[in-house]
Amino acid sequence: MEPVARRRFLIAASALLAAPLARAQAPAKLPTLGVLSPSRRVPIETLRKRLGELGWLEDKTYLIERAYGQGNKDRLPELASMLVAKKVDVIWAFGPEAALAAARATRTIPIVFWGVAYPVESGLVDSLHKPGQNVTGVAWRASAEVEAKRIQYLREIAPDALRLAWLRVPSATRTVAGDMVTSSGDTHEAASRDLGFELRRFEVRRAADFEPAFAAIVKWGAQALMVAGTTLTWDAKDRIIAFALRHRLPAVYASGAFIAAGGLISYAADLRQTWVRSFEYVDKILRGAKPAELPVDLPKKYELAVNLKTAKALGLTVPPSIMVSADRVIE
Repeated sequence: MEPVARRRFLIAASALLAAPLARAQAPAKLPTLGVLSPSRRVPIETLRKRLGELGWLEDKTYLIERAYGQGNKDRLPELASMLVAKKVDVIWAFGPEAALAAARATRTIPIVFWGVAYPVESGLVDSLHKPGQNVTGVAWRASAEVEAKRIQYLREIAPDALRLAWLRVPSATRTVAGDMVTSSGDTHEAASRDLGFELRRFEVRRAADFEPAFAAIVKWGAQALMVAGTTLTWDAKDRIIAFALRHRLPAVYASGAFIAAGGLISYAADLRQTWVRSFEYVDKILRGAKPAELPVDLPKKYELAVNLKTAKALGLTVPPSIMVSADRVIE
């Protein structure tokens, strides 16, 4: 063999021998976490921090694929399908609408939800103890007594109020099949009646619905307000609080974030604690656990918070029963 031909042969042979080694050393695909949310108000820093504590580093040991609806829940089905098409390894769903959209989009990719009040009734899981499907997560209420307790606290702080307006988001209480969760209003109705309130529902489905709902509440002559805890009301909390103050309506909320922003009173699970628990479920699934075998986590503690400055602005005296029970008082 001529020297030039021999040299070319050796180069070609070396390349062939090196190719399997190069393929063997190619970096493995990093697991991808899809974050599905109707808005950009996602606790992404809390997610990074908790996963970091559990040994996960973004862009080094895992990736995040964000799918945000920019305040439009109607985009969630499209965004969920996009995450499925990208073959993410886990979907973290922020709120009930996101959880439902994800469950409708896939029956195989694991889903971890946060903030779902009715996971069994909505068809997301078979039972709290044994989810049985590809979905698990952290529920927003431990029992029906939570809603009754909120109404009780509102009665204590507003003893003379008779007409109670319930600002609710129907899309937060639907089933995977698209029907309404029939039991979602039973506790509210019964507790309101037992405590001497006449309850009327005022529904909002998107941001543009708030002003018409506010006008209808005023026209009805409401004397108190109860606000559902959803991502939609959370995004609009400043508008809701301003409305309640403007019309001197004592209001009870399902999130402590409203009280820090100027709301009157809340009885709710700790947001950060429930977020952290849901991220721990993400960790377990990324390490091989099956969502069907991970029991739905329930809030361990509910906190009563009251804003004394707001009470004073509304001309209300906070009774000793609430002051003694309050976990957090803003003065």
